[in-house]
Amino acid sequence: MQIQDYFNFLAPDDIRIKGSRIGIESVLYEYIYRAKTPEEIAEQFETITLEDVYATILYYLHNKEEVRTYLADWLEFCRQQREEQMRNPSPARQRFRKLKAEADVQLY
Repeated sequence: MQIQDYFNFLAPDDIRIKGSRIGIESVLYEYIYRAKTPEEIAEQFETITLEDVYATILYYLHNKEEVRTYLADWLEFCRQQREEQMRNPSPARQRFRKLKAEADVQLY
């Protein structure tokens, strides 16, 4: 079995772990930025195995520059989405903010 056999390469910016909807970015974010162990990550994501987690880490280690770019693009996309949500909150978010503001006023 080749390391690539563990993944579905749906698009240049969408690599998923086979048999799940989990992207490699989710596993690698936990591993790289939150310093979680492979065992902790496997427990966190119920639809993947410890073997899948290790395969994802190995894929990263063998393709560091490519995966770093992939992660940087994903993080930038997330940042842009947060900014867009702040500028244009959903009706539910607007209602929640209004209720929170009213509750804060009642406390004082």
